[in-house]
Amino acid sequence: MRPELDKRKAFILATVVYEYVATAEPVGSNTLTQKYNLGVSSATIRNEMAELEAAGYLVQPHTSAGRVPSDAGYRTYVDQLMRPETLQTSEQRRLHDEFRAASRELDAVIEHTTRLLGQLTRNVAFMVAPHRDVQTFRHIQLIWLSERTGLAIVVTSLGLAVQKTFDHAAGIEADELTSLSNRLNAAFGGKQMRDISTADVARIVSEAGLSAELVAALAGALGDAVGTDELPAVISSGAQHLLDQPEFQDLRKLRSILRIIEEQKALYDLVADSVGSSEPNIKIGHELGSDDITECSVVTVPYHFGDEMVGVLAVLGPRRMPYARLLAVASGTAASLNRHLADTDPR
Repeated sequence: MRPELDKRKAFILATVVYEYVATAEPVGSNTLTQKYNLGVSSATIRNEMAELEAAGYLVQPHTSAGRVPSDAGYRTYVDQLMRPETLQTSEQRRLHDEFRAASRELDAVIEHTTRLLGQLTRNVAFMVAPHRDVQTFRHIQLIWLSERTGLAIVVTSLGLAVQKTFDHAAGIEADELTSLSNRLNAAFGGKQMRDISTADVARIVSEAGLSAELVAALAGALGDAVGTDELPAVISSGAQHLLDQPEFQDLRKLRSILRIIEEQKALYDLVADSVGSSEPNIKIGHELGSDDITECSVVTVPYHFGDEMVGVLAVLGPRRMPYARLLAVASGTAASLNRHLADTDPR
């Protein structure tokens, strides 16, 4: 337990965070005296900073250097001292224009979103894609290819299209497939994919007077649309931005971080406890749970489809990041993505 901060110590801590984020240089008492009207002497500020260090809010990298925030200092700043930021009108307009021009296909939207977020934040952006089973059934089209062969195309609410060919030993007519498509669409329209069972498919095929061998093919196509992966996909963009950060000039540190970015499960583990949450989250340094990434922090913002939270957008960068700014950008991007998904009408 750390002692609560009085008003002056809180202001000094917030100012050290601000200065260190801006300059990447340890902050000394002279800097605070010269740049900020604190109304006290440099010696008093020096004493206050020493007490903040003793309490665990600041650390001194070198004996003769100024001080930098510790994980606890950043956490206190984020939770108690940080002032929220909002996007400028021009930034909101850019997000609107970017998503207005974005694809209606889910995979393309995810790639577009991560690339855009990486560009806007100048950090690594990644996105946990929604589990496919949260999507709803939009329509199925059964196409006659030959007397004994057909093609099933399944389209979901987020534009995901799955194609699967099937064989029919007894032979089938084009109009029979059209009629079966209509029956399936009438029965499943608007249902969540996870609620459509093989038994439902079998019943409709039987009512249409068609052979049961169609059931396996149609169930397979619907199953492919749902997906079988235990973990949702994680897509990242912007790893090159780490090269711009002085913290990562040490190539050993950079390689460790890049290994994590390249592994979907490792990235997912960083934000797994935020998936399904309705609130933004910030993890700082050791809170990420990996010794290889203690120099980093992650800002996480949820996005939704309809009323359901389906995934998260995240920004990974150095602990010395402008948290309020990145939270505003990530939240604005998520809001634009939410609107885009709500308006999705697959072509």
